[in-house]
Amino acid sequence: MDTRGFETRGRNTRTAPLRGAPTIIAGAIARRFTVALALAGVLTVPVAATARADAPTPPPAAADEGRDRGALVNAVPLRTVTAGQARDELGRDGWDVGTVRDDVRLYRLVYRTIDATGRPTTATGLLALPVNDERRLRAVSFTHGTELYRADAPSTADDTWGIAPALTLASAGFAATMPDYLGQGEGPGAHPWMDVPSETTASLDLLRAARRFAAGQGRGLAREVYVSGFSQGASAALGLARALRSGADPWFRVGAIAPISGAYDFRRAELPALLRGDLDDKASVIYASLLLVSYNRLHHVYDRPADVFRSPYADTIEGLLDGSHRPGEILEGTPANIDGLLTGPGRDLLERPTGAFAAALRETDSVCTDWRPRVPVRLYVAVDDREAAPANTAHCRAALRASGTDVRVTRFGPDVTHSDSNRLGTAAVVRWFRELG
Repeated sequence: MDTRGFETRGRNTRTAPLRGAPTIIAGAIARRFTVALALAGVLTVPVAATARADAPTPPPAAADEGRDRGALVNAVPLRTVTAGQARDELGRDGWDVGTVRDDVRLYRLVYRTIDATGRPTTATGLLALPVNDERRLRAVSFTHGTELYRADAPSTADDTWGIAPALTLASAGFAATMPDYLGQGEGPGAHPWMDVPSETTASLDLLRAARRFAAGQGRGLAREVYVSGFSQGASAALGLARALRSGADPWFRVGAIAPISGAYDFRRAELPALLRGDLDDKASVIYASLLLVSYNRLHHVYDRPADVFRSPYADTIEGLLDGSHRPGEILEGTPANIDGLLTGPGRDLLERPTGAFAAALRETDSVCTDWRPRVPVRLYVAVDDREAAPANTAHCRAALRASGTDVRVTRFGPDVTHSDSNRLGTAAVVRWFRELG
């Protein structure tokens, strides 16, 4: 990415707060979260009963605890966006408006899911429904890029960037879901960054909650789900697609897959590019910090922050990345480059992962390997991306092709930034999904 992404990527077209957290991959944090069954001042919506399903491979102790996954706790009406307003808001923030046709109603759904250890928790996510006469809607799950500040997640975002993919999709006639992920939006606990399994369950359980909510509105969601996501959400999208392909839900199945600008291969593509200096310096600092702090919370990869982070950052970095700090604070509280961040052992760990760290990376890097989608797949990439190394997409395409999957790659560039690839990719994805219908 270029460093403008931190300053301007998600500028609010209404109030323009400082945003622009870097936008890559997905989660590894989550401890034991308490189940929040209600939020004060929100609307509880009756829900039609639907079939229940557990995670594709839940821990044995989680099977009974997670049986209510996807149950709708609350639905909060956010606002109705007319087609004209959608064109204006999206257009002013640089998004394509060529497919806008319908008004859109936006909701925050609070739903039951499981955390990264398989224990019950709740999460929030955005549901966008078109205002039209269609009783059965084609569903799209779109998973978002990294947000450092929990309130910048889709269901609580106060700017266009956070909701733009859902608004674009719903105004084109789709039912669009955007999970906030665990520990973001109004969900409890810390966000498990880079933990694809928990992103998968959060995404699938939001689809289940959305189906129940739509049924209460007299509408249904089609069985085939189109799956997309940007950056961090690109890996999350592939995780969801793989789960649906394996029969994780009795109703939903994957219909098409279209990730945008992902980091699908940390060990062989993303980390080498980061350490060589091929990527933006500040983005590299943020991503390396997130990776080590998040993995340590879930997998224990260091004993003390000072083992991997230089002074004075070892004293502050874990607190800065707790989801309560805005991007500006984090940018000011971190060094200018990776050499100022990492100790020698910290750099060695990224260069030559071992133990629990290596095992966690293998799981994260498996989203493109050892499975065959058997549905249409397209990948989108900015050829000069300085956040998600383009080699990630090449590696993913090669892995999927090795499984017998025909993958088409759309390349943006050479002057397209990581953030801009979200805008261009979303426009291309919406048009492709419309063609498939």
